[in-house]
Amino acid sequence: MYLRSTTMANTKPVAKVIAISSLLSAMGVAIPYNAMAADTIEGALKESTVKLSLRPRYEKVDTEALATGTEASSEAFTLKTRLTYTTGSFFDVSAVLEFDDVTSLKSVDYNDGTGNGGDNPAIVDPEGTEVNQAYLSFKGLSDTDFKWGRQRILLDNQRFVGGVGWRQNEQTYDAFSVGNTSVPGLTAFYAHISNVNRIFGEQAAAGDHHQDTSLLNVGYQFDGIGKLSAYYYDIDNQDPTALGLANTTMGIRFAGAADLDAVKIDYELEYADQEETGDNPIDYSADYTLISLSGTMSGFTLGIAQETLGADDQAGKGFTTSLATLHKFQGWADVFLGTPASGVEDMYVTFKAGLPWGMAFIAMYHDFESAEDVASGSDFGSELDMALTKKFDNGATLQLKYADFSGEEDAAFAGATSDVTKVWFTATYAI
Repeated sequence: MYLRSTTMANTKPVAKVIAISSLLSAMGVAIPYNAMAADTIEGALKESTVKLSLRPRYEKVDTEALATGTEASSEAFTLKTRLTYTTGSFFDVSAVLEFDDVTSLKSVDYNDGTGNGGDNPAIVDPEGTEVNQAYLSFKGLSDTDFKWGRQRILLDNQRFVGGVGWRQNEQTYDAFSVGNTSVPGLTAFYAHISNVNRIFGEQAAAGDHHQDTSLLNVGYQFDGIGKLSAYYYDIDNQDPTALGLANTTMGIRFAGAADLDAVKIDYELEYADQEETGDNPIDYSADYTLISLSGTMSGFTLGIAQETLGADDQAGKGFTTSLATLHKFQGWADVFLGTPASGVEDMYVTFKAGLPWGMAFIAMYHDFESAEDVASGSDFGSELDMALTKKFDNGATLQLKYADFSGEEDAAFAGATSDVTKVWFTATYAI
């Protein structure tokens, strides 16, 4: 199922939104009504909703290779425009059609992952207009939702399967999925994926990964304690350039919170085992572990955690999470988007504070090192991340975000041998 399309770089996003809105208006769509069951197709269309969201962002990236002192930089000012059309229900069937447009608001001189910007640091927000979601939903069975088509799939904390929503071009899946909540406290989800629509966009060779992938995730919520999840992900990546990403992962996760008088305690425990599958040319086995603990009191949170992506040192292959929302983990500088051959251990502390005027502050400090023994260069550097976010009563947000990775010249992982600094200023607004 291939629904993507691209536009010329100078296409104006507002014009595209007006054109699509006019088409929907001609169909009799009212903006907005709540989607409810309708007796006719015409009634379902009249009960449809249209939502528009805007996300302008400025991003600046600076790098310095420690061995040579070579410096490089890249900057981008982009606007993501999203239009989402959701029909009413007709005989328990509804549809979602969602368009995303990414346009550069300055000259396209940054490395967007499609060849622009040369060897400058990558800012993977390529221009283009795409069908982000297009699926049919059937809810004719009690507490069950069937979906077929291009859809968003976010499982647990998105460590293994997510949407990379941080980037302007979201990752979505061409899939059949079914979710069920008929047993109190129990959630079950299954999906079969034929294609992953990646953040690089249709213009890039890496924009699509063809799959024969099955995802199974079952969770149970224990009252007052937390949620226990078990999962089996058979990620059979069949793209000829990415066969090394094919793997089978089985794991178990427990996440919850407890109130102890004036202190709220949050905790996470997770373990997963992974091995190759499909046409992966590398025979390997690796483990994943997460231990996280935090406490919140009077609007302040302090936490400590250790996340380890292990490796098979004989095969020289690390634990892989190719469908994850990678920016969310192992530092915002995105140094470890690919796991080093010797794995990576991330020990980090987190501080959060609720501030006046609807503002929130978060800071994290990461210390990285090799998960497996190496002859030398086991220190993979450290990183400081900070973000200040302001939320407005109308739902709009402003965010200033900063990441500063300090590398090690002799690190056994080449990606950790440079210093990396990133700054973002992002606004969001939806109507």
